[in-house]
Formats: sequence, C-alpha cells, structure tokens
Amino acid sequence: MAKCMERSVPVMGRPTFYEFFAGGGMARAGLQPDWQCLFANDIDPKKAKAYAANWGADEFRLGDIHDLTPTDMPGRADLAWASFPCQDLSLAGNGRGLDGARSGAFWGFHDVLHALKVRDRAPTIAVLENVGGAVTSNDGRDFETVCRALKSLGYVFGGLMLDGVHFVPQSRPRLFIVAIQVHSAQLADAFVGSTSPFWTSDALQRTFNRLRPDLRKSWRWWQLPPPPRRNTALSDLIIEDPTDVQWHAYEETQRILSMMSEINSEKLEEARKEGRRVVGTIYRRTRRDDRGRKVQRAEVRFDSIAGCLRTPLGGSSRQTIVVVEGARVRTRLLSAREAARLMGLSDSYKLPARYNDAYHLVGDGLVVPAVRHLSQYLLLPIMRAFTPSSLLVAAE
Repeated sequence: MAKCMERSVPVMGRPTFYEFFAGGGMARAGLQPDWQCLFANDIDPKKAKAYAANWGADEFRLGDIHDLTPTDMPGRADLAWASFPCQDLSLAGNGRGLDGARSGAFWGFHDVLHALKVRDRAPTIAVLENVGGAVTSNDGRDFETVCRALKSLGYVFGGLMLDGVHFVPQSRPRLFIVAIQVHSAQLADAFVGSTSPFWTSDALQRTFNRLRPDLRKSWRWWQLPPPPRRNTALSDLIIEDPTDVQWHAYEETQRILSMMSEINSEKLEEARKEGRRVVGTIYRRTRRDDRGRKVQRAEVRFDSIAGCLRTPLGGSSRQTIVVVEGARVRTRLLSAREAARLMGLSDSYKLPARYNDAYHLVGDGLVVPAVRHLSQYLLLPIMRAFTPSSLLVAAE
C-alpha cells in the first residue's frame, strides 16, 4: 500500500476523516462526497483488496491498528470513524467484551486518539459503530468503559441506535457513539435534544441510567430527524438468476421446508394462498423441541424485510431466499450482490470474486444510507458550526 506521504492534501471546503477498521470502505461510501478521506486502515488483506478496488490504495494502510503511530496519518482529520470488531460484544458472541481478542481492538483505536491528542491533532469528532449488544455486554460495563475512555480523551459523547430497516429492507440495529471534543461542548449542545423513539432503544436508555454521574454529565442525546420513508422492499432487490448462487433442486427445497415448525409452515401456507409472487427469507437456527433436544429449524419471514446479514461462518449463518408463487416454492442462498444491495451499496460497487469473501465483506459492514443520514443531519452541521465561515466554500 502507498505511504501516507503520497496521499493528496485536503480539499478546501470539505471536512476530512480517518477510517479505522475500514473493511471495504462502507463508511466512506456513506460519507463521500461531502467528506474527504485522508487515511484508512484494516488488518484483513481480503478487505484491503476490496477497499483498493473501490477507492484506490493511496490512503489505505494494511496492518494492525495497535501498530499505528501518528506519523502514519497525514494532516489533522476532522473526524475519526471506527467500526471496531463486534464478535466479543454481540449477543451471539463469546461474552469476553472489550477483553476479547477481536473487540479489544477498541483499545488500539483509543491509543491512536490519545497519541493524536498529545500532538494536538485530536479529531473534532469521533464516531464508534458496533452491534446493539455493545450496550448490554457484560451488564453494560463494556459500554461504560467506552464512555469512560472517551471522557478521558477529552470528549463529550452520546449514543444513537440506528436500525438499517429505516433505510433498506434489512433489520440491522446498530449502535453509533458520536463524541465531540469537550472544549467545543457549548457549540455541540446546539445539537442536543431529547431521546427519540427512532434512535433510542430501551436497552440504551437503561444502560445510560446506570452510568456513573460524571459520565452522565458528559453524555449528550444528539438530535437527529426521523428517517425518510423507505421506498424499497426485499422483492425489489432480488435478482432472478444470479451468477454466484443457484436455485435449489426440488429435493433440497423440500428438505429446508421440512425443517419448519408448525408456526413457520403456516406462514408459508398463507403466502401460497395470496396467489401472487411473495418473496421471503429463511434463517436456519438451532432450537429445542418439546423434549428439550436441540434441533435445526428453518424460520421464515414474509414481511418484505430481510433478517440481519451475518458473516458466513457456516451454512446456517447465510440467509436463504424463498420465492412463493402459488403452489410453486423455490429457494436458494442470498447472492452477494443482493446482500450488497441490502446494505445500500450501489451495483457499481466492486465485490470480491469469491462468494464467501464477498458475503463476509458485506455482512461485516455498514448500512450506507444510515451513515449518510448521520453525516447529513449531525456530523456535517457540527463541522459547519466549528468551521470559520471563510473556509465554507464549495469544493472544486
């Protein structure tokens, strides 16, 4: 990858950002063209290849965040974005929290911010993104630790729960912590409001209530307008004959349907009775039967929304598409391009050639229009408030 000294200088009129745990650059997809990337980093070579294919390699540095120093990062970024690993914080994870090998990478990001602060280069804004389970991990202690770390770095902060379903037909609740330098807190308070039903979960409210008084004093409930009305359904994103997955043979479809519980079989029958093309998704999950034995079940939904995309660690973690047209029922795996569409990526986004690599890249990423909404209605207005009017000129 290119050295940081070879990167372009900031463009007048556009705030700048560093992108950590960058993956395929899905935060960048939501921030650009309003923001300019100065530096991006990820440890995964496959994700680095996808990043370079879509954004070029000039700003990218492949490597462990724990090995980064301020000399690796050019200039002084206005924003530091960090979608740090979720495996140890998720409800399906191992419960190790910030002490885990993966989610503990947060401390690498913390060290980067601290090193920048020492050199008077701390970003005005820091955004941390993770799964909703980060709020309740270790009974909220991990969340409090993150808040404590941000306070120690000189930030006021607040959490928002943005569900991707407001923007794309996928259920994907995610936590976004937005932190602003404390010396700008008076300006930041212009963007503070009350809790919103769109952007606050009960779990977030409960965890906030348990924070120590000094952390609650540093907390801000950021204002964000309601989401736009979503105008796409799951069926709008489905490709009839994708190239990377094939429709199942009749026998395989019947095997999958045989794994349904009575309730899910009834959902399928209702879809058949509609007499039109109905598209749904199936996840295979391990459940206990009436004898307490663990069995694999096929759980279907026909609400025009896909379940939350996950990385393809096994067959059960990949969603199955089911298309019902009267008596005819077809099934197949969700294609990589359909997964990308469910994340709000355009069809011009270049995906890895291998299905598993593409699905992993997308399933581990961000809902692009959710990032754009956060940028448009909170991050950019904050930067405009902090930026001298003489610098607010249109980028050429």
